[in-house]
Order: sequence, then C-alpha cells, then structure tokens
Amino acid sequence: MQGRLKAWDFIEIMSKENFLNHMKALLGEEYPAFEATLSEPAFRGVYVNRLKCDTATFQSLFPYALAPTPFSPNGFYIAPTVEGLGTHPLHHAGAFYAQEPSAMSAAAVLDVEPGDKVLDLCAAPGGKTTALAGKLGGSGLLWSNEYVKQRAFTLLSNVERIGARGVVISNSDTKTLAKALPDFFDKILVDAPCSGEGMLRREKAEYERWNEKNIAICAARQINILADAAAMLAPGGSLVYSTCTFNKEENEGVITRFLETHSDFSLVPIDHAFGSPGFDMPEAKRIFPKDGGEGHFVAKLQKSGESHSIKQIYFTPEKAPEAFYEFYREQFFTAPYGTPGVIGGKVYLLPPQMPAAKGVHILRAGVLAGEMKGKLFFPAHQLYSAAHTKDCRKTVNFALSDPRLYAYLHGEETDVSELTHEKGFHAVAVEGIPLGFGKVSGGKMKNHYPKGLRNVK
Repeated sequence: MQGRLKAWDFIEIMSKENFLNHMKALLGEEYPAFEATLSEPAFRGVYVNRLKCDTATFQSLFPYALAPTPFSPNGFYIAPTVEGLGTHPLHHAGAFYAQEPSAMSAAAVLDVEPGDKVLDLCAAPGGKTTALAGKLGGSGLLWSNEYVKQRAFTLLSNVERIGARGVVISNSDTKTLAKALPDFFDKILVDAPCSGEGMLRREKAEYERWNEKNIAICAARQINILADAAAMLAPGGSLVYSTCTFNKEENEGVITRFLETHSDFSLVPIDHAFGSPGFDMPEAKRIFPKDGGEGHFVAKLQKSGESHSIKQIYFTPEKAPEAFYEFYREQFFTAPYGTPGVIGGKVYLLPPQMPAAKGVHILRAGVLAGEMKGKLFFPAHQLYSAAHTKDCRKTVNFALSDPRLYAYLHGEETDVSELTHEKGFHAVAVEGIPLGFGKVSGGKMKNHYPKGLRNVK
C-alpha cells in the first residue's frame, strides 16, 4: 500500500521527535529559529593546508566559488552542490581539507605557535591535525592520537596527504598515553567523541542513534578523557575542549565537573568573534546553524604554574644508511628535515627529540622516506609529498589544465618528452604543489603514484 510507514520509519520519527523536544527545552524561545534551519542545506567548507600552499594561491586555483568563514582565516564555505572534491588534483596534492566550517573553530582557539609541543588527542579523521600542523609549519612536535584503529589509519592517510612533518600518530587509549607523557605538551586539543547533535542536518540517519542515555555515556567518557589530557599538559599550558553537539551535559556540564576536581585549571575567555556565549559560561563559545556552522562547543582552559623541564626518555633510532644520504643529496638542495633513522627496516625522517612513550602503540613517526633494496635506497611516496618543490633538484610540474596530470593520477606512464635528455627520479607537482614522484627515462615517466590513491574512474 503506497505511503504505508515501515517499522524503521516509526523509529526515525520517534527519535527525531525526542530530539526536537530536547532542543525545545534547551533553547526555549530561540527554538523556532533553530527548527527553521533544519530544512536548510547543511554548511560545507574547505580548509587551506598552509603546508602546501598559501591562501591566495589556493583561491586562484580552486575551481569553485569560495566565501570566507568566521571561524578561521584559512577556512572557506563552498556550495552544498559541489561534488568530486576527493578526486580533484588539489585534493590529491593535499592543498586543502574538506571540513564542516564550525569544526575549524577549535584549532583556531588553541593559538598554536611554531616550536610548540602539541597534542591532538581525538584526532581522526584529521581536519584539526591539518590546521595544527599548518600553524607549526614543520617545527616543534605534533602528536595525533586516535583510539579507534580503523579511524587511526584514516588519520594516517590524511596526514600523509597533507605533507605534514614532525607528526607522531598513535592508536592508544588516553590513560596509556597519559602514563607515558606526563606534563609534556604545551598545547592540547580535545575534540571529544560526543552524541553528534551538530551532525544531524547533514547525516539524517544520526536521528536513529540519538537518545538521552547516550548523552550520559558520552559525558562520562569525556570527563575521563579530559582528566587524562590534563595530566599530559605542562604547567602554564593551554587546553581546548570541543564537541560537535548541543546539549549542556557534554559541554558546559563537562567543563564544570572538570573544574570542580582540577583546581589548577581555569577558564580562559575566547576572544574570537564567531558564535555565541556558552550557557551560563560566557567564556566559552557555542555555534548553532544561525552562526554559520552545523554545531560546535569550544572552551579554553589554562593550567596554572610555570613551565618546567621534566625527565623524558627520548627515542634513539638505528642510524640511516649512507645510501639514503647519497640519494637525498641527489634529489634535494637542503639537508634532511627531521632525524633520519631506521625502524623495522624502513627509513624515516623522525621528529627531533621524539619521546619514547613506552607502551604507546605508534602507527607512524615523522615521514616515511623509503627503504633499502639491496645496496640501493628506494624512495617512498611520502618523501616527495612532504617535500617543498623549491627544495627539489628535479621536478615535473603539471598545470591543472594538462591532461598528463590526470594520466599520472590514474597511474599511467606519462609522456615527458621535454625531459628526453634527463633520467632518474623526479618530484611531481601540480601548479608547484608537491604531489608525488616518478622515474624519468627516454622522455617517459614511469608512474610511482601509490595504487591505493589513484583515481580509478
């Protein structure tokens, strides 16, 4: 019978009705304005990766209309109808990260400076790590942790794509991390796992998962994560707590409960212009769809005391072979960034002064440079994706309009007849932005773009 409701339709209706009643109680007289936004398209955005290109360059190359967001100077709105971003050459090159606009707020509030030791504690899929890495600019240390293993590998893939250096990616629970790295970090971002009420406009299926019991479970977990983060923050350091949900329990409630048991922390007013003040917590910020984003809560905390040095055991890798250094000198004008070392038979460019972090499951430290094959060093894709084009001695640079670029992204051998008299490994770039590498011989370039990253359509 046409129009007949099925069992799961009742579940969705009940869940949505419960959620809307919950929001009525939260917002009071502001609820009608919120309800009106639920029928509007969700906001979409992109964040410019400053490790690969500056904002002006990106604006000149990106093929779709951009409008600035209030949440970050490197963030832009794009139209809801834009499709195919994941296969665009600029995405392959890591020039941008597709991100919901209000999610850009947390990293902006943390105010990271070059040289800081920074922890992104709940880091997948990698949008906030992208912003933090851009602020560090290859200096200091960025430690990105994700507890869920599958999501941790997604984080790793995105970190490699954006060409971040000096990043450690781990897959451990927060208590293990806190035991290994006490009082270590200058800045910490906790974008906590939450009930995701700010995702409902763009992911309608989330209505079925929403319930008040889950809110209580999330809040309890968030308190524990925040307590572990506090143990890793150095005296005098800053911590930003954020969620993508609306309820008080997971936002102001978590901060209030945390401060009751952590007298060495205090709230810091957020002086950024976006959003609205927190409920009975004006130092914090809330973002609703009326503020230009899907939904976020951000609070900033300061740990009392003066920064002091702590005893820390640093990781000492096996020395990289001379063949690596010979190869590097042939390919690049500059000295290796990071500390070259061998782990598990592969050569990495490790972050300087990387802590040993006993008991922590580390997926990647620094940049995978390559591996030895016999007496010869063979490079990895990441060595070139994290390079700066100006530092490469040999580069094949494609314009966005060049059909050979798209052949390269498909994994095809590429004609480079302009390099008939050259041979050997060459960096590959798009509009001067590092993309990968290939091996040139006789006017042809053998493709070394990883199979798992290729455009196969």
